[in-house]
Amino acid sequence: QVQLAESGGGLVQEGGSLTLSCAASGNFFRIRAMGWYRQTPGSQRDLVARSNNGILPIYSDSVKGRFTISKDNNANTVSLEMNSLKPEDSGIYFCYAEGAIKYGERWYDYWGQGTQVTVSS
Repeated sequence: QVQLAESGGGLVQEGGSLTLSCAASGNFFRIRAMGWYRQTPGSQRDLVARSNNGILPIYSDSVKGRFTISKDNNANTVSLEMNSLKPEDSGIYFCYAEGAIKYGERWYDYWGQGTQVTVSS
């Protein structure tokens, strides 16, 4: 199993910055991708940013140029630096990881419990 622990959410004014962090722990073979998704009331969970091993990060169009994802493959951590925050960036941010428990076995999706980000105007 892979456990994901998030930190760094909170309340910030429009134009401000926040950094989210997530660390993976547990008994697993490898994690090949980590990222962040956002969910607002009544909406599905949408991709914000994702980093796969050996591939350039992927960002949603709404955050390009403002958010930066950083993944440490050795430490199995991922962070999301969020700048120039807007009220529409508000929501629950979930850490995501794609991992395999044992070599040769299938890859599974894992999710953190989420951290609230609120941007006030």
